[in-house]
Amino acid sequence: MKHMHKQENLSKNQQIVLDYIEKVNEPIKAYSILHNVQKKGIKAPLQVYRALDKLVEIGKIHKIESRNAFVACKNSSCQLSKATAFSICESCEEVSEISDNKLSKYLKSFQDKAGMKFKKYNLEFFGLCKKCSIK
Repeated sequence: MKHMHKQENLSKNQQIVLDYIEKVNEPIKAYSILHNVQKKGIKAPLQVYRALDKLVEIGKIHKIESRNAFVACKNSSCQLSKATAFSICESCEEVSEISDNKLSKYLKSFQDKAGMKFKKYNLEFFGLCKKCSIK
């Protein structure tokens, strides 16, 4: 069942953008979003970018950096908007959010050799999904 419930703290534009991203259910670029929400009154690219930035910040959506695209957060326990990991199939382009406690725990305490502690990360793992590796 689709959860198109209204978030009290979202602006009208943020809600429109979020609903659209949730409906599409695959990574989508900002310009496609703009093109598809214009009927709902969002006319300027800046309005879309502002909404996207806010939605990423509060963890409702994630940005797939390598695709420069946005995807709805599938994991309700993911208030960690600053810590995301995705697997991306290089053949069919399917993207899925990785929710793995061992990985999160490891990365939370991970620091580089110079002792830098990290506040955020955006990991993308590339390979072949089950369907494509069977072909």
